[in-house]
Amino acid sequence: MAILDSRGRLFGRIGILDAGAVLVVLLTIAGIFFVPGDSGSVAQIGAETQPVEVDVMVRGLTVSDPQGLITQIRDESETEVIIRNQPFGRVNVKSVEELPRTVAAPQPDGTLNPIPDPRPELDFTVDMLITLADEAQVTDDSVVFGNNKVKIGNVVELEGQTYRFNTTVVGVRILED
Repeated sequence: MAILDSRGRLFGRIGILDAGAVLVVLLTIAGIFFVPGDSGSVAQIGAETQPVEVDVMVRGLTVSDPQGLITQIRDESETEVIIRNQPFGRVNVKSVEELPRTVAAPQPDGTLNPIPDPRPELDFTVDMLITLADEAQVTDDSVVFGNNKVKIGNVVELEGQTYRFNTTVVGVRILED
């Protein structure tokens, strides 16, 4: 008996395409259940953590009541952190600092002086520096919140009762226990 007959069947019973499909399904199942992944969730069960502070900067956030938002973030003293669309959890808000909005005004002697920006539409815009404090895993090359590395330049989303906006990490400090 020939391995492949005139109709393209193996041993006269199974088509080549059917055999290929069964092989792909079996390899997929083996890959899912028998090959370990690198999700890291189990490895972090006993991981040691250290206190860290992360500074995030908010630039040009449009809001109808900027002072009310700043007060709310300070009063809640905690905020939800979302990193790369993965919720991390609640972290403490250590401080919220409103940053001034200025414009460079040329002087007659050729120097520039910063003055408060006089545009009325900026009454609804806020810039702020928020310092977050929490425990995080510290590795040789980064600070890890959940399964996500947090480094300067990362975009982090903050969420509270009435707000949700993106910020950028501008500082990471590892504190001593």
